[in-house]
Amino acid sequence: MRLPRDLTGQELAKALTKLGYVTDRQTGSHLRLTTQENGEHHITVPNHSPIKLGTLSAILREIAEHFNIDRDELLSRLFSK
Repeated sequence: MRLPRDLTGQELAKALTKLGYVTDRQTGSHLRLTTQENGEHHITVPNHSPIKLGTLSAILREIAEHFNIDRDELLSRLFSK
């Protein structure tokens, strides 16, 4: 599955709620999200429009590693309708 090209920080934060992430705090233009599923994990998401592809890829790679799934499965969980 391809990475979404026009994803904003708010849209990514909303999609990550499917994995149990909640917005912990916001500092400037960055959101910090935390989940307790599969152990505690924190991720920082820039609240930019759109998120750069390299940044999005790095965020999704870190989340996939935390949940021990591959990137395609993570993308289908987050963005398939």
